[in-house]
Amino acid sequence: MKKDIHPNYREVVFLDTSSEYKFITKSTIDTKETIEWEDGKEYPLVKIEVSSASHPFYTGKKMLLDTAGRVEKFNRRYKKN
Repeated sequence: MKKDIHPNYREVVFLDTSSEYKFITKSTIDTKETIEWEDGKEYPLVKIEVSSASHPFYTGKKMLLDTAGRVEKFNRRYKKN
């Protein structure tokens, strides 16, 4: 393999900001934040808004979204003259 062309593949902690759920996995994502994990080591931290702990499909909770307003806005913007 060629040197210095591959991204840095390492363990990274992902933090779901809506449910405070954390999990560690390997990734090449670049981040400047770090967090101390349960094993006492420091890992890069990536904050995400939705994970399996907070997504309605996985939790079984249904959330009411205002999709009607977005559809109306789309129709107004792209309606034929």
